[in-house]
Amino acid sequence: MEEYLKPTAFYELSDSALLSFVNGVMKGGSPVEKAVKLYYAIRDGWRYDPYQIKLEPEALKVSTLMARSDGHCIDKAILLIAACRVVGIPARLCLAKVRNHIAAERMTATFGTDELVPHGYAELWLNGKWVKATPAFNKELCDRLGVAPLEFDGHSDSLFQEFDQSGGTFMEYLDEYGAFADVPLERMRALMQRHYPEAYENYLKHGKLILKEA
Repeated sequence: MEEYLKPTAFYELSDSALLSFVNGVMKGGSPVEKAVKLYYAIRDGWRYDPYQIKLEPEALKVSTLMARSDGHCIDKAILLIAACRVVGIPARLCLAKVRNHIAAERMTATFGTDELVPHGYAELWLNGKWVKATPAFNKELCDRLGVAPLEFDGHSDSLFQEFDQSGGTFMEYLDEYGAFADVPLERMRALMQRHYPEAYENYLKHGKLILKEA
């Protein structure tokens, strides 16, 4: 489990802002209780923004993410993983492909598909097993989209909601790309290039994701 506890160039576990954040959330408790508190603090403390995608190392470091007020799924998973490692909970990043059925018009116009690649979530080692945790969608956004916020109890997997509150399809998992002790930046770049060649080329040219209107 050592590789899932140690700092890396991305998981800057000694970052002062991260330590201050963790200390502000923690009031003692078991590993499960700590993980749950950190999950909710990150889920609702950073606004979800799927379009602020950066594929440079500096953009995905904890010190950079701590200075922001928003982030996409991988950003927020990185924060949760780092915070859990600080309190001694082994944690790792998982990558997947998902299909988004809600508010996907602009994403589809930009990427040419309603499939999100790579989607990222955290896995935490709790009570002798890996438990999935997805802190991406903040409560305010879920309320606006008519989707129940994704809860986490530290015992059961917490993945994207399959249905919205009216019973319509919300999120659908299509593929899994593995679990990683560090942020697999080159793997992430390769997945984006393969699935979104035009958007990726524009990203390389302009240094940012060029959004298209729906």
